[in-house]
Amino acid sequence: MPERRSIDPGSSSGIYPLLGALVSPRPIGWVSTTSAEGVDNLAPHSFFQIVSTSPPIVMISSMGEKDTARNIRASGEFVVCGSPVALIEQINITGVDFPPGISEFDVAGLTREPSEKVRPPRVAESPFALECVLHDIREVGNGILILGEVVWIAAAEYAFDGVRAQSSLVDPVARLGGNEWAGLGSIVDVPRLSVEDFSERS
Repeated sequence: MPERRSIDPGSSSGIYPLLGALVSPRPIGWVSTTSAEGVDNLAPHSFFQIVSTSPPIVMISSMGEKDTARNIRASGEFVVCGSPVALIEQINITGVDFPPGISEFDVAGLTREPSEKVRPPRVAESPFALECVLHDIREVGNGILILGEVVWIAAAEYAFDGVRAQSSLVDPVARLGGNEWAGLGSIVDVPRLSVEDFSERS
């Protein structure tokens, strides 16, 4: 058994980097929003995940009230775009804390693609986009939890192997701790077991 280091979260000032390193890898939701003034914002969120599939709901969490949260509160709409390894430099640029009047699309040299159901644009270079309407937003500790119902999905044809989408073809960036990022690396195919499958192996 490994030797353990015990840490009290209430007395540790370094809980953010600690959790960031331990709870990894994390997918990056590349979130586009549009402000009330018409400025298109784009920001990477590594606190991102699926919550429900019926209806399809995804979540992002923002540490503090930033452009993404403000714009979603005002408009009730956002788009989560895929974050491929090939665009890691642009993804990182969009994480810069620019003033609200500056669009990260323009600074990072990315192309706006019109969305089907919501106002914020999609990232044309991204392998997929989940167009969302706000389902719920609430403050949880120092985080702002945003739940969005996916009302439209647009995915590149190259992301599919026949009828199924393949993670390896999307080639997502994974967020680790500190300044560390990663690709998928080796992929292992491990079929999920039923009770019968398990019983036969025992």
